[in-house]
Parts: sequence; structure tokens; C-alpha cells
Amino acid sequence: MATSDTQTADTDQRIFIGKGEQPAWLTLGLANRHGLVTGATGTGKTVSLQVMAEGFARAGVPVFAADIKGDLSGISEAGEPKDFILKRAADMGLSFQPDQFSTIFWDVFGEQGHPVRATVTEMGPLLLSRMLDLNDVQEGVLNVAFRVADDNRLALIDMKDLRALLDAIVPDAGKSAADGGDDPLAPVRKAAQGFGNVTKATVGTIQRQLLVLENQGGAKFFGEPALSLKDFMRTDRDGRGMVNILVADKLMQSPRLYATFLLWMLSELFEELPEAGDPPKPKLVFFFDEAHLLFNDAPKALMDKIEQVVRLIRSKGVGVYFVTQNPIDVPDKVLGQLGNRVQHALRAFTPRDQKAVAAAAQTFRPNPKLDTAQVIMELGKGEALVSFLEGNGIPAMVERVMIRPPSARIGPITADERKAIMDNSPVKGKYDTAIDAESAYEILQKRVAGAAATTGGAGGGILGQIGAIVGTVFGTNTRGRMSTGQVIARSVTRSVTNKVVGGVVADLGKSVGGSMGGSVGRAIVRGALGGLLRR
Repeated sequence: MATSDTQTADTDQRIFIGKGEQPAWLTLGLANRHGLVTGATGTGKTVSLQVMAEGFARAGVPVFAADIKGDLSGISEAGEPKDFILKRAADMGLSFQPDQFSTIFWDVFGEQGHPVRATVTEMGPLLLSRMLDLNDVQEGVLNVAFRVADDNRLALIDMKDLRALLDAIVPDAGKSAADGGDDPLAPVRKAAQGFGNVTKATVGTIQRQLLVLENQGGAKFFGEPALSLKDFMRTDRDGRGMVNILVADKLMQSPRLYATFLLWMLSELFEELPEAGDPPKPKLVFFFDEAHLLFNDAPKALMDKIEQVVRLIRSKGVGVYFVTQNPIDVPDKVLGQLGNRVQHALRAFTPRDQKAVAAAAQTFRPNPKLDTAQVIMELGKGEALVSFLEGNGIPAMVERVMIRPPSARIGPITADERKAIMDNSPVKGKYDTAIDAESAYEILQKRVAGAAATTGGAGGGILGQIGAIVGTVFGTNTRGRMSTGQVIARSVTRSVTNKVVGGVVADLGKSVGGSMGGSVGRAIVRGALGGLLRR
């Protein structure tokens, strides 16, 4: 976007968003203080999001945005000089110049973008319980399962690993956990019962919830190769930030999966990125559309952690922008962390609507020239009330502005255009083929098969089977000496390559550590907010 008026052009330090009595600027150095874009359906939220994303990309800041309706995909193609765009540009003193931005498409289901995967271990029991809508008792059993997996070095990569583990911790009818008899899984069952009463009924409920998730396509999210978030933080050959678009039209049919997935991404970013303080511009900007889904029916413990992550991730150089219809969709503790505001029109047809208008007006720094609550209901399409942080992080007085027209296309791209972009993607081939490494499912199956093939006495049989499994997993050689560590947890390193050791895939989903100092060591660092989400 070029203009002869230097007061309304993007600069290296600011992004021009719109113009009223004064130009509205978003300062890059304060963009990691987070933000909020709100307004009723059809008032221009998506266009405002696109304008902000274009500005960040021009400044060399990578962007991640969820595309609910498919309209945001147009950012990858040059805009068209349509009459309403030219008129809007002329009214604002701008000369419209079409532009397009380097884009990578992602899709949890792998249909309209590169697959996005995580391991079950990385998701962790708290987020997985949220995804499965488990109660406290069921969540407790899931925590027991994860603990048993850690203690027994059973890598949880995909859904079949979790199913096999849940089956393994159920008490076997007719056998006590302490006795076990010839049960090859007795050590696992005993370990589970040591943390409390794990009942068959509770495990059965969890298994049924896993089936619901699988039927919604959620099973495609769990597996390998798991996503490296560094692939979100790319710049193109011109130094512009890559725009990462999550195709979410189908994902929105499973709103709990959508919200949990995006929260997992935030947690991974928080865990991986080093402290950055207040950089001159963000390392990444994250747009969370339909943000109310994150907070709907969330238990207090999870709400506290969401607020904590939003507050702390700023110091990592990540800006989070929530996009939703009403400000009251966002809890007050989180709302207080969102310094940059864009408010489109709201309609006050019901008492709840009136409350939303009043709440939206109260979140702005008052402007003596504006009746903020009244103006919110009078805004036209493409108009907004804005207040961005300035100076020492103080919100500017609210102003009524016309949002600038985007430089890229407004609206969705075609299937052929999407295919051409994916064929030239910098991550083409990296995630497109799933890998089924040996993990908990295969290990437990081997234990059962090994017990069935054993003809010797029971004395020492179980220990012998456990020793065989340990040898398989950790690579014990014929001299009794352990091999070097096979896989360090994902949080320690993401650069582990797959190796074949004795015909067994050594990569166990970054959940199992190797040997250290002649003894078997373990480095299991779970993602899913790391220590923040541990109860």
C-alpha cells in the first residue's frame, strides 16, 4: 500500500490500521501486549484481522491465524481494484496497490493444508481431559495412566497407544493386582492400582469418549511426525513474515477439539521460546478466532492456567489477539491483558446485547468527544472504535475510524490456487506422510505375545519378559551394556532423527530418554503447558 501522505503509510515501527480524525497506528513494539477484535457478524472483523496480518507480515513478523469461514485464505493472492476498495482508499488519501503474502496452509485433517500432529504425551492429561469432556474422577484415572506410562517407559504417541494403556491398567477379573499370576501385564496393573482404585467402569467411559473423538476425526491429530513450531516462525526471501493459515471450517464442527488444539499451540510456544522481554517487534502474532470456544465450560483450574499463559507468553515475544463477537465472551482476568482493541458494531436487541454494549464501552479509555456506547451501535460496516497502546503502554483514547482496505484479495481462493501454493510450500513433504513408530501399543502387544509363547515356569518369567522389553526399547547389547540415549524429550530437543536399532524404530515420540552413566535414565518432559498445567 503506497501513499503520498507519509502520515498514513506503514513504517518499520508501526502498522497503519485506519483513519478517523487522526490516523490509527498499531505500534510494533507494543504489539506483544495482546489484543481483542470484536463485533457482530458481518461488521468487518475478518477484514480488520486481514489488515493487521498484512501489516505484521510486511514488518517481518510471522502470523498464525485460524480461518473459520475460508475468507482469510485470500491473503495469499493479490487484491483486486474493485470500486468499493478504490473509493475507500481514496476517502482515506491512499493509492491502492495490490499485494500478496507468502502463505502456508495447515489442516488438522490434512485435507486442505499440511497435517498438524502432536503426540498424546505432548497434549498431556489436563488438556486431553478437556478435549474429552471428562469429569474429575475420569481425569484422575487419565492422570494415573500417564504416570504409569512414564514409570514404565511406554511412549504415548497416537490414540491406539492410549487405548492399549487404558486396557492394561484395568484390573484383570479373577486376579488381584498384587498376585498377577501369569498375567504379563500384572506389573502395569499393580502400578496403576497403587495410585488408587482404577475401575473398569471409569476406564470404559474414557474409552467411549475416545471413540467420540475418533469419530470426529480427532485421531488424525495424534501421531508423528509431530509439528515443529519453528515452522510457524518463518520469513520469506523478501524478509516478510510468513502467514500461517489454519483451515478450520471442518475443525469448527468439533469446537472442543479446536479450542484445545489452539491452547496446546500456545502452551508449546510458551514452553519452547526463550525469554525476550519487550522486543522491537513480536516474534509471532497469533490470531484466535471464535475465542469464546476457549472459555466455554472451562473449569476454574484451566481458566487460571489460560490467564497465566496469556499473561506470561508476552515475555516470549508472542502477541495473542482474540477475535470474538462480544467482549463479555472473554473473562475479565484475560480481558485485562488485552491492550490493543478494535471494536466493530454491536446490536442491542436484548438485555444481554445491551450488557455487551455497555461492557465494550467501559473497556475503552474515554474520549470526551464520543459517547462510546452510542457509537458502538451506530458503526457501519468497515468502521470501528480503536484504542491501541502508546508511549509507555498506556491505552490511547478511543477513536472512531474507517479501517483501511486490505492489499490482498478479500474472500477465499480457489482449489487450484490452494494446490499451487501447497506444491511450492517450504514444508512440503515434511508432515504429509504419517509415521507409525513403535510405542506403547506395540510394546504391550509384545509382552502379551511373549507370555503366550513362554513354556517355562512362572518364576522369573515376568521379570524375563520385562527384561526383554527393556532390551528392545533401550537397545541393550549382548554384552549387557546399554546403548546411548535413544530419544530425548521433545521439550529438550526437536532435532532428533529416526534411526533403526535392531529393526526397531528408535524414535518413540520424544517421550522416552536414553541411558546415562551405565544406568537407565529417563527424560520425559511433557508439553501441554509443561509445569504450568501440572496439578
